[in-house]
Amino acid sequence: MTIKTHITDYLIVGSGAVGMAFADTILTETAANIVIVDRHHKPGGHWNAAYPFVTLHQPSAFYGVSSRELSTGCKDEVGLNKGLNELATGAEVSAYFDNIMREQFLPTGRVKYFPMCDYKGDSNFESILTGQKHHVDVNDKTVDCTYLKTTVPSTHTPNFDVAAGVNFMPLNDLPNIQTPPAGYVIVGGGKTGIDAVLFLLQNGVNPDHISWIMPRDAWLLDRQNTQPTEEFFTSSIGAQANQMEAIVNSTSINDMFSRLEASGVFLRIDENVWPKMFHGATVSKMELTELQRVKNVVRMGRVVSISADKIKLQKGEISTTLNHIHVDCSASAISNLAMKPIFAEGLITPQTVRSYQPVFSAAFIAHVEAAYPDDAVKNKICNVVPLPNTDLDWLRLTAAFLMNQHIWSKDDGLRKWLLNNRLDGFSKLVRSVKPDDMEKLMILKRMRDNGQPAMVKLQGYLAAIQQGQTA
Repeated sequence: MTIKTHITDYLIVGSGAVGMAFADTILTETAANIVIVDRHHKPGGHWNAAYPFVTLHQPSAFYGVSSRELSTGCKDEVGLNKGLNELATGAEVSAYFDNIMREQFLPTGRVKYFPMCDYKGDSNFESILTGQKHHVDVNDKTVDCTYLKTTVPSTHTPNFDVAAGVNFMPLNDLPNIQTPPAGYVIVGGGKTGIDAVLFLLQNGVNPDHISWIMPRDAWLLDRQNTQPTEEFFTSSIGAQANQMEAIVNSTSINDMFSRLEASGVFLRIDENVWPKMFHGATVSKMELTELQRVKNVVRMGRVVSISADKIKLQKGEISTTLNHIHVDCSASAISNLAMKPIFAEGLITPQTVRSYQPVFSAAFIAHVEAAYPDDAVKNKICNVVPLPNTDLDWLRLTAAFLMNQHIWSKDDGLRKWLLNNRLDGFSKLVRSVKPDDMEKLMILKRMRDNGQPAMVKLQGYLAAIQQGQTA
């Protein structure tokens, strides 16, 4: 079988949210041609294997590609997100990306899309279905949108032993349960664990029939503080001002977290347990109240093994039965936390340049690629904001985010781009403040007055952490 050769400007590996957001900006801002390769049968990446009741954790307005709105502009009127801007379902997100490929990208004639193909490296890929081999001559750069290695529960292999006969499933299978079990054991305290517990509670499961294995408690973000519409200005921009003041006025790292919680920036499930994890998960206040209904929370570390009658953990064990359903929520959404320069010779490796915003980051990186002359300049603009795992990682990502914001604020072109890009909801929100709106102006003043001092305080804490002082 002969190798098919293609010529393009950009070879994008991965048509998930990051790859689609990057491609969209390149198509909009340049005349470049693109080849997109992906192992899934349609665009959307991990959304193709997401659990059926998944939704976005942040408003739909923050998600998707720059050129096409995902949000319908509505607020949720029912459910645990009631009163806040809508959260697109997994099915809506998947259809959105499929439509963009079919209705926007391919009709340009500048995009060649190869689904169901494995990328082999060195500009080579191969069809999973036919074995046809392809090679791409790349004029500009390869864009590796697989670097962060997103994982999902349905394809995750747990790192603990599960004995034969144990009723063990990913949360994808919860809607398929046919008969009531003796109880439910949720394994994992992250976003998927939260979603699994909320799914059970909202479908009438008695909270006393749920055991929640939570190796680490997490600091959570109040979703009300992420709303990009004017009616939520006091919550969203006010939370940013509160965050700066909490950092500046703190006397230690623990005191800082206490102030962040007291000012409404952070939430936690149990006020008696100090969180050690931070993944950037958002919840509404109603969701938090629901989660607090589950009283059997097991804090004995990670699962070591599950047998017919017991679950062995790092710090103890609990009993179980073959009639219990054990729900695997232990997969990490991002399995590669290592950072590398985004721009290198012949290669772009998209990573986050703004906290919690991978798709915005991809669009921004594509704009910088199109608008700036060399990789050294591009990397100075696009410092990687590390993805968080522990509570102390919040300091690192916040310091990096503030540094990027400072750099961007000095560039007229970047300020204009941010103001006009739909994925950056807060720039428009800040710019919309009227000269006579003293309440909002005071919030902005608090945020700006404390920005630089907050950076200095964070750098001091990070230096202390390096020296082994974390209190």
